[in-house]
Amino acid sequence: MSDPVFRSDADAAEVMRAYRAVLDHWPVPRQEIELPTSQGSTFVLACGPEAAPPVVLLHGAQANSAAWLPDIALWSSRFRLYAVDMIGEAGLSARVRPPLIGDTHAIWLDDVFAGLGLARAALVGTSLGGWLALDHAMRRPSRASALALICPAGIGRQKNFLLAAAPYLLLGAWGKRKILEKVFGPAPKHLPADLEAISGLMDSIGRAIEPRSIKIPQLGDAALEALAMPLLAIVGGRDALIDSRDTRARLKRHAPHAEVCFIEQGYHFLPDQSQRVFDFLVRSLAIAHAEFPLRATS
Repeated sequence: MSDPVFRSDADAAEVMRAYRAVLDHWPVPRQEIELPTSQGSTFVLACGPEAAPPVVLLHGAQANSAAWLPDIALWSSRFRLYAVDMIGEAGLSARVRPPLIGDTHAIWLDDVFAGLGLARAALVGTSLGGWLALDHAMRRPSRASALALICPAGIGRQKNFLLAAAPYLLLGAWGKRKILEKVFGPAPKHLPADLEAISGLMDSIGRAIEPRSIKIPQLGDAALEALAMPLLAIVGGRDALIDSRDTRARLKRHAPHAEVCFIEQGYHFLPDQSQRVFDFLVRSLAIAHAEFPLRATS
């Protein structure tokens, strides 16, 4: 039996309403796709020129594809984007949580690729979505033309954040704010409109979702060494969930071709990475898709 995703049906409905409201801010024309898969229906947002190089976006835990809102305008100027709501998370895909160990999630992504008509694509993943991208690239190396990973799970040691956060749970609203600060960093006084919309949605998800309490599988040394595709990892030195120094060290040892951007004061949430990821994707896919002209950016 799959673990519950939301605390109640009413909570789920409230999150879906908030999600739909955020999607009203999507900055470019989009297509909404529902794909049948081995794990149930999967929701995908597609945008960008249909003939452009394909890029699959995989969000993190306790989130959905609204997380990509700040990145879409730039990335869709050059790429065909497919933002996938991960199964078992706070999106519009099936509310099932199969084990992360094994190939179930890779088979599910096979179904997503097939439903979208993709033989090959670049993968961009955040946190748990980074693990998902790595797992699929490990098992299906011919499918991944490039990997761009932001605070990815699956490489560096996973920290026991629940143990560290437990004392704060006894301190009410102040304790909750401190927990959020440890993960996301201090809240800015003024948020851009897109992040303001996402922040409200994340608050709604935090109240409604049943968090995953799991150890995320790590790729072994040999698996990292076999990742021959272009790889970018962006990590924060103050990440409370993943040992980012271990991520950096393991990539240096076992995937020396990887580009690692280590942000010393960065947390598990790393905003303002749109241009860095965009530039990496352009470099990585330029040869394979040279016929598609690059749109100038500021």
